[in-house]
Amino acid sequence: MHIVAAGKAACSMAAGAMRSLPDQIEDVLIITKYGHLEPVCNDAHVHCIEAAHPVPDASSLEAGSRLVHFLEQRSEDRFLFLISGGASSLVEQLPDGVGLEQLGELTQWLLGSGLSIQEMNSYRRALSEIKGGKLLSHLTYPERSQVLLISDVLGDQLEAIGSGLCYPVQDVVDRSSLPEAIQSWWPEHGVQEMSASPEHQIVASLDQAMEAAADYASDQGARVYLHADPLSGDAAETGKALAEALKGELPPGIHVWGGETTVRLPATPGRGGRNQHLALTAAMAIEGDHNIILLAAGTDGTDGPGEDAGGMVDGGTIARGTEAGLSASVCQAEADSGRLLAASGDLVSTGPTGTNVMDLVIAWRSE
Repeated sequence: MHIVAAGKAACSMAAGAMRSLPDQIEDVLIITKYGHLEPVCNDAHVHCIEAAHPVPDASSLEAGSRLVHFLEQRSEDRFLFLISGGASSLVEQLPDGVGLEQLGELTQWLLGSGLSIQEMNSYRRALSEIKGGKLLSHLTYPERSQVLLISDVLGDQLEAIGSGLCYPVQDVVDRSSLPEAIQSWWPEHGVQEMSASPEHQIVASLDQAMEAAADYASDQGARVYLHADPLSGDAAETGKALAEALKGELPPGIHVWGGETTVRLPATPGRGGRNQHLALTAAMAIEGDHNIILLAAGTDGTDGPGEDAGGMVDGGTIARGTEAGLSASVCQAEADSGRLLAASGDLVSTGPTGTNVMDLVIAWRSE
């Protein structure tokens, strides 16, 4: 058996598989984000590739080429695919006539569009030569393989995780939904011949992360409220709504939410990501209220294009930012929330976590 692990959690997933199946694995290919390599990559049977996220670069195309070559050299064998979020950017193969410049143009538009990850990945699948299950065309017997996934999408939709590298799906893009500049080069696609699909299984999800956080808080003696409805939609609106609820109808204790919000970016965005944007907006709503603390962070340790995970804010966040000479409303409007949170001492940086199950928002309200 051969292993292909792709995504921000690729190293931890590969390490787990190697511990569980020590006598069954011949070799391993790992494709992960820059800075996410782990000791498993020191094994002689492990081939590691670092690539770019969230905006693909030449390394992503090199990863796609090496992945296809890895499969074709072993096309009649059985594979275990380990897929986690981030694979959409980290590995790619493009159709003839489309290059890195066009891919970057599409990615930048998608990241600032306000679209959900499911919607964004439908465009990525439609353009790609390996996503939407097209990768399976390089295997003689794809149905013999197995796919294990860490889900970073609401509803654990198999075709959206890593843009469905091993999940056959047809995506038809309406050209009119694209910016004119992208319409000019978007290729014509014929009907894709669907490959047989290997078995897919979700092995980690947002629900598990939320329950683990709630269990830990409960073990510490806190009253815990787990909110099942997933967070989605605009990050600023969500941050304001959560803050207002904490100030109003929600009871004292620990409150846990999970999901993934979106941000519509200005032409020249500043520092930060959706969690920092949510946290800053919440801080504006709880300004002066010292009974509330709110954490918003990506479970993978990454929020947006930077290396920070999110923010943890309280009633004094805005005052500390103002003392540093920054305006919360200006930073919010310019998608520069990270700059204020760094100045106020409320930026959260964890480094790579080895998992990726969307975002957590955890808040404390005192009696």
